[in-house]
Amino acid sequence: MGADREGGARRRPARAVAYLACGVVLLAGCASMPDHGDLRGVESTPRQDAQVRVFAVPPSDDALPPQIVQGFLEALTSDDPNYETAQQYLTEAADDAWHAQRSITVLANAPNIEVDWATNKENSDTFSFLLTGKKVATVDAQQSYSPASGEYSQQILLKREKKNGQWRIDRLPQGVVLGQSDFQRNYMSVNKYYLANNAQTDTSAQLAAVADPVYVRQRVDPTTQVVRSLLNGPTRWLDLGVRSSFPSGTRLKKGATDLTPDESNKLTVPLNEKAARVGLAKCNEMAAQLLYTLQDLTPTVDEIELRAGGAELCTLDADGATAVATRGPERSPEFLYFLDGDHRAVRIRSGSKTAGAEPVPGPLGEGAKAFRSVAVSRDERSAAGVGLDGTELYVARMEPGAPLGEPVLRSAGKTEDDRLTTPSWDGRGDLWIADRDPAAPRLLLLQEGKGEPLEVGTPGLEGRVKSVRVAADGVRIALVVEKDGAQSLLVGRIDLDEKVGERSGVTVRELRNAAPELEEVTTMSWSGDGRLVVVGRAKGGVLQMRYAQVDGSTPKGPAPDALTGVKEIAASEDERLPLVAYSDDGIVRLPSGEQWQTVVKEGSAPVYPG
Repeated sequence: MGADREGGARRRPARAVAYLACGVVLLAGCASMPDHGDLRGVESTPRQDAQVRVFAVPPSDDALPPQIVQGFLEALTSDDPNYETAQQYLTEAADDAWHAQRSITVLANAPNIEVDWATNKENSDTFSFLLTGKKVATVDAQQSYSPASGEYSQQILLKREKKNGQWRIDRLPQGVVLGQSDFQRNYMSVNKYYLANNAQTDTSAQLAAVADPVYVRQRVDPTTQVVRSLLNGPTRWLDLGVRSSFPSGTRLKKGATDLTPDESNKLTVPLNEKAARVGLAKCNEMAAQLLYTLQDLTPTVDEIELRAGGAELCTLDADGATAVATRGPERSPEFLYFLDGDHRAVRIRSGSKTAGAEPVPGPLGEGAKAFRSVAVSRDERSAAGVGLDGTELYVARMEPGAPLGEPVLRSAGKTEDDRLTTPSWDGRGDLWIADRDPAAPRLLLLQEGKGEPLEVGTPGLEGRVKSVRVAADGVRIALVVEKDGAQSLLVGRIDLDEKVGERSGVTVRELRNAAPELEEVTTMSWSGDGRLVVVGRAKGGVLQMRYAQVDGSTPKGPAPDALTGVKEIAASEDERLPLVAYSDDGIVRLPSGEQWQTVVKEGSAPVYPG
């Protein structure tokens, strides 16, 4: 570089552009070390110990433009808390304009560094590159993940500073850009929890906690990050369906950092004056939101103490949080239900290893009517069944001697595949079902499983609903939707269009793809309160079973063990219960840490309550 600047910093031989381009050839493709490339500046691999910190390296003296871009991109993948090292690669003006927290762009591989031949000129004190790649996802300023596709191409412009002759980045895209493997190493998904807006009008009914997934940097004080994110409020996707009990403007007390539970796993959270006057009931709701949010982090949090104005507001443990709001089902399902070889509804104890199924009490288990699918209310007192040809929906109490009655819904579809789906109960005791009749496809709601069906609005929905599963919180709904021969797994937000507590107007909005890589989805079920288990096929691939996050990201951890000939899958939002499936081997179950086991050879349509 000293020879290049002979006679003044702004004089360069005409071969400089070509020389810089050669540097790009050496460095392009290795901007993020774990993805590809032979040069290794920062070791980063998805299998790295989660406790190993990766630190960035500041720019070296007289570094060439390719080395500046390379070093900057590596710094974005480090564990530098506030990106101070990355900022050293920027001019003062660029540093003032750049906001790392504004967004994250995730690419399939590390960003490629390409010379921007269209703008570079010989004997210039500026040099530009293009960062390119294939988009996988974006994470917005609220830390909310969204799948993305298409090509990524953004210019990054460097400038030789007059005062010292050093190259620095002068113009760059906002936010952070990195490869998928670095994203998976650096970030983790955490469910924040808010309270459902569609609470029962009965004041004795329990509140439902609703999961709102966000991504945080997993080795940069994640506890404090998550608490700040919770206090900032729900993401835009969930905002209209939930509320926060924290008073508007509540933040951590000034100077509060590195929140860490004590030796008894109690976390003390100091808040600003906005929270100083809350009552005990409201404070307990706030603490429950925090406790549910932090329980999956390490170290574990078992108790929350909230403080503001120099005084303790309240203290809440796990039992207290459960009394305030439910996370997932209000109670663990007592039974697993399915249809036996005679198409009667039968049940076994949840988690039971025995095959001794008994008919459910009431008309669905008596055998007078054959069914193709059933759904059991979450209190396990009522059941809904679709007749064998898919035309009629029946609802009855699960009590000895209860009548079957007349169908509460009929479909006019001409074939079995064009009629009623398997129904699904929400936490309020209302029943959801779709009519697949091509002449009049509808998503329907029956309040308490009876009365005139209410047609649910689905703005933006393209295609026909093939399957319906409502989350226990009653705020989110999962749909398998068919369009042009492909089936997608979509998750939407349930909005009550009238005042809270009434369902005279209901709309499912903001549908988003929870498994964007699958073009065929055959069956799905909620499995926990923030994810689903899904059976489907990617383009050109084979049928597979996997988990999917509600935001479209892939959860960490192994997929369920492979199973041949899966036709239907059942899971519970109580994650302690085993997966259950209907396959070529009949009804089978997958206990945690074990292999698939046969429950009964003759059976179909397994479901947990819901």
